[in-house]
Amino acid sequence: MRAAPGPREAVAVLGSAPATPTPAAVRRGLAWGFLGIVTFSGSLPTARLAALHLDPLFVSLGRALVAGVLSALLLAWRRPRLPAGQEWRWLAIVVGGVVIGFPVLSTLALRHMPAAHGSVILGTAPLLTAAVAALIARERHGLAFWAASVAGCALVVGFAVWRAGEAGVRTGLAPGDALMLTAVVLVAFGYVAGGKAARTLGSWQTICWALVLCLPLLPLPVWWARPTSPVPAASWAAFGYQSLVSMFLGFFAWYRGLALGGIARVGQVQLLQPFMSLALSALLLGEAVPPPLWIVAAAVVGCVAVARRAV
Repeated sequence: MRAAPGPREAVAVLGSAPATPTPAAVRRGLAWGFLGIVTFSGSLPTARLAALHLDPLFVSLGRALVAGVLSALLLAWRRPRLPAGQEWRWLAIVVGGVVIGFPVLSTLALRHMPAAHGSVILGTAPLLTAAVAALIARERHGLAFWAASVAGCALVVGFAVWRAGEAGVRTGLAPGDALMLTAVVLVAFGYVAGGKAARTLGSWQTICWALVLCLPLLPLPVWWARPTSPVPAASWAAFGYQSLVSMFLGFFAWYRGLALGGIARVGQVQLLQPFMSLALSALLLGEAVPPPLWIVAAAVVGCVAVARRAV
C-alpha cells in the first residue's frame, strides 16, 4: 500500500479542489468499493440478529469498542503518522456518522422493522452520499443527477409512509423509518468525510484513528448495556460480524475505494447493497420479502443508475 503523504502535504491536498481520477484509478476504486459493499450487506441482517437477544446499545457501541481495541493495536504495530490539520475534522465527522450515529440509530430502528424493510431505506445511501459529496467535498453534478436523486429519495420516503399507513400509523413516518432515514443521512456524511480523509491519511488509518478517538467514551455505556442472561451463540456470532467486519475490515476496502475512484462514482456501488441485504435477511432471519419491497428496491436502483451515468 502506498505511504500516506506527510502532514504538510496532507493539509495542502485537503485545501485544494479534488483531482479527477484516472480511468485505472476509477476501476480500482470500484473494485475496492464493491468489496466493501459486500461486507456491509450483512450489517443490517446481523444487527437485527444480534439485537434479538442483546441490548441495541450494547450491539452498536460494543462493536465500536471491539473494533477500537483492534484499531489501537494495529496503529501501535504499524505506527502511521498522526492526522494533521483538517483531517481531524473529517475524523470527527466519521465518528459521528459511521462509528456512533448510524450503528446506534439503525440498530434501534431494527427493533421496529424487519431488516428487509430497513435495507430498502438504506438504498438511498448512494444518492445521499453523492449529494453530501457535492456539499462538503466539492464534487459537482448536473441536473439529471439531482433529478434522479430526488426521485429515488421520494420513492423510499413514500414507501416508508405507505408501510406506516398499512401498520396503522397516521402521523407520517413510523418511528423505525424516521430512525433509519436519519441513520442513512449520518452515514452519508461519514462516508464522504472518510473518503476525504483517506485521500491523504490512508484507508485503514482513517477508520482506525476514528475508532481510537471515541474509544474512551465507550466502555461505560457498553458495560451498562451488557447482557445479564445467557445469549444464544447466533446472536454472539452476529455481534462478532458487526465488530470485526462491519465496523473494522469493511471500511479498509470502502474508504480505499472512495479515495481512489471518487466519492460520488464509487458511492454508487451501494446500489447493489439492498438486493444483497434483502437476500441475507431472508437467508439468516427467515424474513418474508414481499413483492413491493423488491419493486421499490429495483426502482431506487434505477434512479441510482441514472444518477451514476450523470456523475
